[in-house]
Amino acid sequence: MAATALAAPAPDRRVVVVVWDGMRPDFVDPETTPNLWSLTRHGVFFANHHPVFPSSTEVNGVALATGAYPGRSTALGNNEYRPDIDPERYVGIEQPAVIQRGDAISGGRYLAVATLAEFLRAHGLRTAVAGAKQVALLVDRAPRADDPASAPVVFEGAAFPARLERDLAAAFGAFPPIDRAADGRGNKLARDAWTTRALTEVLWRDGVPPFSLLWLAEPDYSQHESGPGSAPALAAIRSSDANLGRVLAELDRRGLRERTDVFVVSDHGFSTILRAIDVAKDLTVAGFDAVRRAPGGLRPGQVLVVTNGGTDFLYVGGHDPALVGRLVRCLQAQSWAGVVFAREPAEGVFTLAQAHLEAPGAPDAVVALRWTGGTSATGIPGLICSDSWERGPGQGNHASLSASDMHNTLVAAGPDFRAGVRDPLATANTDLEPTILWILGFPDVATHADGRILGEALAGGAPPVRSSEHRHLTARRDLGGGQAWMQYLDVTTVGGVEYFDEGNGTQAAAR
Repeated sequence: MAATALAAPAPDRRVVVVVWDGMRPDFVDPETTPNLWSLTRHGVFFANHHPVFPSSTEVNGVALATGAYPGRSTALGNNEYRPDIDPERYVGIEQPAVIQRGDAISGGRYLAVATLAEFLRAHGLRTAVAGAKQVALLVDRAPRADDPASAPVVFEGAAFPARLERDLAAAFGAFPPIDRAADGRGNKLARDAWTTRALTEVLWRDGVPPFSLLWLAEPDYSQHESGPGSAPALAAIRSSDANLGRVLAELDRRGLRERTDVFVVSDHGFSTILRAIDVAKDLTVAGFDAVRRAPGGLRPGQVLVVTNGGTDFLYVGGHDPALVGRLVRCLQAQSWAGVVFAREPAEGVFTLAQAHLEAPGAPDAVVALRWTGGTSATGIPGLICSDSWERGPGQGNHASLSASDMHNTLVAAGPDFRAGVRDPLATANTDLEPTILWILGFPDVATHADGRILGEALAGGAPPVRSSEHRHLTARRDLGGGQAWMQYLDVTTVGGVEYFDEGNGTQAAAR
């Protein structure tokens, strides 16, 4: 992300990004989200916004922070098998100990691409990051000197620099626990409110920096617990809107609203679980040595199954091509399989490269689980199969290629955006980083991202939008016995940037 030429930043310009984790765009309305609805009236509502695939939190947190596809950033899933970090089981890529170990063994290249916050600080601009979840640490992960001048980062109650943790505890008390109802299901509303105050009252105490990010844990957590459209999930959306209102009110109080561009974005969409499955168990029944954990390390012939909810990663010990081929064919015969990807080309699948998942250490095969457009008990469209021992039918999950997972929320308003516009073009989380760099005066660097500058939404001077086209990719394989496997992937391309709309698969009678 080396700069080749810099434009002068707009005078005193600021950018604030507020992430509503798991917010579906169809829940934006004047009653449930009055503050966000008002922003759509005064700014741009991106009606065809996408996460990158897999449609999961940490993957898209990195996409938002870097503008890079997963294959280039190397953040492929929330959960991955990284044997140099843990040879026996998957790791959660947002865990502080995992990040620290990853940077230690890679010389600071745990993420292969610099983040926006890192770049801005390297060029003399202040930043502030506050998250109610540990994903915020991926936005700006390097430990820093324990002095007030260090750029602040808050992640699930912890903080860099170290003294910031003490300041926050003194100001607001301990980071709140998850609030549990009588039925055992919980919410993170108090955590979001605490983190919002941490940003507006402590991190902004000495002024609002050119770039700030606030990551809220809701409505994701409540939707996981109770399903999209449930009463707890709607309450969580209202809570996120109230926290947005607090951010906007603080900008108004400081007289900065007219000089600040505000982005409200979600990391992914959301679905209701129709069917809970156990991929490792089903593969074992099919004759594979499928495991969730590999004591002593993954042996040749074993298949390590790593779930990301609506998508599973499959790692084959020894990478035996014949075994991978049998595995792929087995996946194509499963009633829960949606879209299958493989490292190497194979009959009836797409490659990891087509999914932008090609990277060192990538799985041998990836399966996005099957979905339908049916409605849940709460009347919300989008039902998926989910490989998760924590949640069952009626609860929520994501990370698949379903239409409901692959469409998320983006609204932007401020001095650099057009007013009262509904943008129909395809956009994605990878587009925020280059657009913010453009706004803050780094146009040449902005073009290095995998995403694009959202020129059609900006008030003036942005690069024009080029062509937009839609492709329907298909793959097919005869399975024998009169059956065939068929899968598809719908892709929209705008100005050379690819956006995945949806993908699915099925078994059908062979023609």
